[in-house]
Amino acid sequence: MEVDEPAPTSQQNGNPPSTSSAPPSIVICGGEENVMAPSSTVGSITVSLHPLVIMNISEHWTRTRAQNDGKQEQVIGAIIGQHKGRHLEIMNSFELVFQIVDDLIVIDRDYYRTKEEQFKQVFSEMDFLGWYTTGDIPTPSDIHVHKQITEIYESPVLLKLNPLVKNADLPIGVYESIIDIVNSETTMLFVQLPYVLATEEAERIGVDHVARMSAADNSETSLVAEHLLSQHSAIKMLHSRVKLILEYVKAAQRGDAPISHEALRHAYSLCHRLPALQPERFKNDFYQQCCDVSLITYLGMITKGCEEVHQFITRFNLLHEKHAVSRRMRVDPKRLRHEELFNKTRQKRQSEATTSKIPPRPSTPSSQDSGNGIE
Repeated sequence: MEVDEPAPTSQQNGNPPSTSSAPPSIVICGGEENVMAPSSTVGSITVSLHPLVIMNISEHWTRTRAQNDGKQEQVIGAIIGQHKGRHLEIMNSFELVFQIVDDLIVIDRDYYRTKEEQFKQVFSEMDFLGWYTTGDIPTPSDIHVHKQITEIYESPVLLKLNPLVKNADLPIGVYESIIDIVNSETTMLFVQLPYVLATEEAERIGVDHVARMSAADNSETSLVAEHLLSQHSAIKMLHSRVKLILEYVKAAQRGDAPISHEALRHAYSLCHRLPALQPERFKNDFYQQCCDVSLITYLGMITKGCEEVHQFITRFNLLHEKHAVSRRMRVDPKRLRHEELFNKTRQKRQSEATTSKIPPRPSTPSSQDSGNGIE
């Protein structure tokens, strides 16, 4: 199921329309440098976006905001999916760790490689396609991050979500980068790409639940909530019926209610349908399950520790090799010349010794000697 989604304009995102003669996609906000290509530039690829990526970005931004006491922070992550010709299918995403150095964002490459290896073990058919962030239109800071991402993937795409916009359309923009000549200089610019929503059955259920339950003033319930409510009603009814049977048996035992053998037979057969619960066996099975869960947890911790030790050893060996190379480069040139002269002298002596060990070749008899011998 695919739903066409128009590309959001600056007016839909809550921004005032541009007063210049440039198209709406070219906007300079607050005097910042324009990083958008002209609207006549057409993208070279098509994009299919899964709702799981949108929910992951929204959850990432909401969690970061809650951890910072309501302060709005920019979040950055990687998007993965499948690349088929000129079509990209963005299917999943994961977070990225970054640092701010001199007011510029620097991506942590080691963390990215670790997460990529973990995702490759689970989603081997998915590849790295680009990165996501939050905000309105792209800025020069996004260009700086995009150049770092191009060192990982040759032609990444940028997915930008604006969580502060409240309208009927999705506040999402997908961009690809191009190299253009601006003021006689090569400049990287962004081109907005159209996209469609591609959903699966599990994603539709999750999106329906989030969409209906997130609205506080809406009395509708999602399919998941309806299913859980029906199960809760069934369990509540079963509890009330079992409680009624138990009260009747106690009343009949005390003599407060007439004894009905048919009702007692039904209660007896109902008790036999329930699985017998032996306290000792249940305790042993419960302890065994707890031990299994604890063992799996310990194995996970040991595996993580081994991975950290492996990374430490790898970095130590790399640093040691760099120091060894630098020490070799700092060797005295006179010492190198003496070693070369020594090696040449040793090779010459070995060749002379080999030549002296070869026996002289016997001379062949001449034709005259052979004639005399015959006579």
